[in-house]
Amino acid sequence: MAEQKSETMSNTVYRLMALALACTYLFMNARKQLLKSGVKEGQTVLDYGCGPGFYALPAAGIVGDKGSVYALDIHPLAIKSVRRKANKKGITNISTILSDKDTGLPDRSVDVALVYDAIHMIKDREPLIRELHRVTKPKGILSITAEHIKAEDVIKIAEKDNLFSLRERQRKLLNFERK
Repeated sequence: MAEQKSETMSNTVYRLMALALACTYLFMNARKQLLKSGVKEGQTVLDYGCGPGFYALPAAGIVGDKGSVYALDIHPLAIKSVRRKANKKGITNISTILSDKDTGLPDRSVDVALVYDAIHMIKDREPLIRELHRVTKPKGILSITAEHIKAEDVIKIAEKDNLFSLRERQRKLLNFERK
């Protein structure tokens, strides 16, 4: 079966989505959620579907100078936004990746992979889960938020080929461990 390529949204739609998310995130504590996901100093984090960087930027602060964050998104404006914000704040441990699914990262190089408010937008999820499994270290964490999709469906997606197992569930936040 051929892999379906995800399509990027228009710039206008992206800007409207980013504005709506910014309003939503005013009432959320990204740092607290990242800590619940297991993000720690010195780690390597992949923020898949990073959008305007709501999680990538605080993650960079948590992992510190000894850690690194990869902010990946399919939309060029998302990548531009993360770079601009990181430069403005003097954050040097974030690298951006413009991509659909392929991260380009080495095997077993990521401690925590985040897929926050993005899994519902992915058309063909199996290749994504395989890619995240490939880049996540043994016992590494895949943290997914079940936004606009049932948590039970997210669990089925992540556990399908026995690549990850549910480690912890906190409402819509699902943390899986790499097998």
